[in-house]
Amino acid sequence: MKLNTTLLTILAALTFSFTSAQAQKTGVVDIAKILDNITEYQEAQKQLDKIASEWNQEISMEYDKIKSLYNKYQAEQVLLSDSERKKREDEIMDKEKEVREMQKTKFGPEGDLYKKRQDLVEPIQAKVYKAITEFAEERGYDFIFDAGSASGIIFATPKFDITDDVMKKLGK
Repeated sequence: MKLNTTLLTILAALTFSFTSAQAQKTGVVDIAKILDNITEYQEAQKQLDKIASEWNQEISMEYDKIKSLYNKYQAEQVLLSDSERKKREDEIMDKEKEVREMQKTKFGPEGDLYKKRQDLVEPIQAKVYKAITEFAEERGYDFIFDAGSASGIIFATPKFDITDDVMKKLGK
């Protein structure tokens, strides 16, 4: 008898959670597809590609200069005094360091290209996210997921946010 009661309780809980899950309205959106269809975004991408290409060319030219310095050094190395050899080696290494720093400044995680991307692309992305949020709220969606990325939830109804409950449980 006790087994039947336990089984009925589990079955009722599963039915309730299945019914609750069905009551939630979810949607999927492909943000990459949306962005690819926005002219402003395409123009921003072209501008970023052009800038990156110019900077890559500039850096490549600097590496060519270093290669030229190195080849000249190699050809003249046997004729140079120890101090002149050291001076040339240091000059080549300093130049390499400069170019690596230039590369980092242009393309690093917080570099110029990243900042330019933020300036050009973030306002467009914000506009898309705002449209998704407004659509979700107007149509009563509880969750919206991005189909094209692993980033997960784009929109969630605040009533499902349990952050404060977890913080209370932690005594915070």
